[in-house]
Amino acid sequence: MKAVVFKAYGSLDALEFKEVDKPRAGDDDVLVRIRAAGINPSDWQVMRDVTPVTRRIFGLIGPKMNGLGSDLAGTVEAVGKNVTRFRPGDEVFGQVSDDAPGDPYMELSPFAEYACVPQDFLEAKPVNLSFEQAAAVPMAGFTALQGLRDAGRIASGQKVLINGASGGVGTFAVQIAKTYGADVTAVCSTRNVEIVRALGADRVIDYTREDFTRTGQRHDLILDNVGNRSFRECRRALTRKGIYVPSGGSGGNWSGPFLHLLASFVSSWFVTQKVRPLLAKRSRTDLAFLKELLESGRIAPVIDRLYPLTGVPDAIRYLATGHAQGKVIITI
Repeated sequence: MKAVVFKAYGSLDALEFKEVDKPRAGDDDVLVRIRAAGINPSDWQVMRDVTPVTRRIFGLIGPKMNGLGSDLAGTVEAVGKNVTRFRPGDEVFGQVSDDAPGDPYMELSPFAEYACVPQDFLEAKPVNLSFEQAAAVPMAGFTALQGLRDAGRIASGQKVLINGASGGVGTFAVQIAKTYGADVTAVCSTRNVEIVRALGADRVIDYTREDFTRTGQRHDLILDNVGNRSFRECRRALTRKGIYVPSGGSGGNWSGPFLHLLASFVSSWFVTQKVRPLLAKRSRTDLAFLKELLESGRIAPVIDRLYPLTGVPDAIRYLATGHAQGKVIITI
């Protein structure tokens, strides 16, 4: 089968498009014929980050695993003997495992024609979504949902601000916050104002013209997908007991967001507003919940660009500019 292989840190030129062996489903796995895969910021962060801390996780000299990516949608090709939830021909979406046994590439990357996925990491594809739309959901959807609900403790009637509202996480966050009955303020650039407003935001702040930390408006919750403002600055836009949830940004590697989070968390020890760290995780229950929201039409994916499998480097390069409107998707 054809696949994109991750061989070394640094340049996107290290990605190779080549023929590799087709994987075989284990007893608890589903072999998926991939039709679409989602690009996430973590894909280029892993490639670019060469700090000692992250190399301990991903490999000191070179990457331990040769696959990038996590989100996929496709058709079930075969199932292991213990799989009860799916059968060949089913249309599914979800995420690959990051701790699958066997070959380190074959099990892990959705940037390929096939992948083996544990059955609990998959859900039936929403009937009203294309494969491309379904592949846009998992990581961004989990981050938005868990950031608002679990870390942010969102409640009906609250005033919620989404910084970075036009990206993959932000477009889902605006819509999910509205399903919880929140009053939503979205922050984005001029070219994205109408897109974000169409998603249901009650008001939109164009950051090129106005500083959301100096409007005088106070919010019960800020979900920060950008990390370009300090917690001290964001406190000006929070109520006395408001919650600040950083979900990414602040640098082109893993260390930037970590240092931003650490500084924010330490600062919150001395004030009434709180920082709630977010580490989004896979959840079969949450994937089913997102599917319900999607099929009911209460939320919908926003897709900026589609690239072929051979275009993975270009897709990651575009996402790394920070100007994508919604999700960037690989079609296979």
